[in-house]
Amino acid sequence: MKSVNSQGMKSAGQVLAGQRALITGANSGIGEGIAKSMAAAGATVVINYVRGPEDAARIVDEIKSRGGQALALEADVSREDQVQAMYRQMTDACGGIDILVNNAGMQKDAAFTDMSLADWELVIRVNLTGQFLCAREAARAFTRQGVIPEISSSAGKIICISSVHEAIPWAGHINYAASKGGVMMMMKTMAQELAARKIRVNSIAPGAIKTPINHDAWATPEKEAELLKLIPYGRVGEPDDIGRTAVWLASDQADYVTGATLYVDGGMMLYPGFRTGG
Repeated sequence: MKSVNSQGMKSAGQVLAGQRALITGANSGIGEGIAKSMAAAGATVVINYVRGPEDAARIVDEIKSRGGQALALEADVSREDQVQAMYRQMTDACGGIDILVNNAGMQKDAAFTDMSLADWELVIRVNLTGQFLCAREAARAFTRQGVIPEISSSAGKIICISSVHEAIPWAGHINYAASKGGVMMMMKTMAQELAARKIRVNSIAPGAIKTPINHDAWATPEKEAELLKLIPYGRVGEPDDIGRTAVWLASDQADYVTGATLYVDGGMMLYPGFRTGG
């Protein structure tokens, strides 16, 4: 399971060797990219999904075909009983957990005055309460486990997948933006509270990434050109951009990083409209 050189340091390509990672909502998009990146870095990965079991199975097969270790577990992260059952299944299969990537999320868009209470509550329940439930179970597991020095300098790592819209208002998406703003403050509060237990908590806030959830925004050259007006770096991101960032945050290379949000957005948070005025 572990890849260690003569100095006791994990090799650059296997910085997560021997670790066990749960990635929620990992059967497509950003979650899929993170799962594949972490598996390539040596982690055993658990692919959580709530629908699309065939996609989860495909990703597991792809990881195994490349020499990695993976399994798929079904659970609705907004349901406490299902989250707790998923953790029991992961413990039975893997012996524990070292990394949680809180990725599962959704959009249910409408103008503010047209948004139903049901759509508001659904997005908050999945995007914010789901992250709370999964992080709470992970923190409990990390606390019981403690630091295992040959695995990691930390007792555990939690990575919350947020969005640039934790900071940038987004008309027509108030439930999504509110949920991501909540993730930002929840992450910081967890980081503050859990640091003494050697548990690191951070966020990745993606900008525009080529995933199924926003396919319409980049599906044609014309739409992509319009989107690029918001991205100073001149390209739309790929799931692998987030995957590589997650691997670094979960590794001991980031051991002194906690309570931080990394904006992986090609400069979207730089408010590119001000390049020509202000």
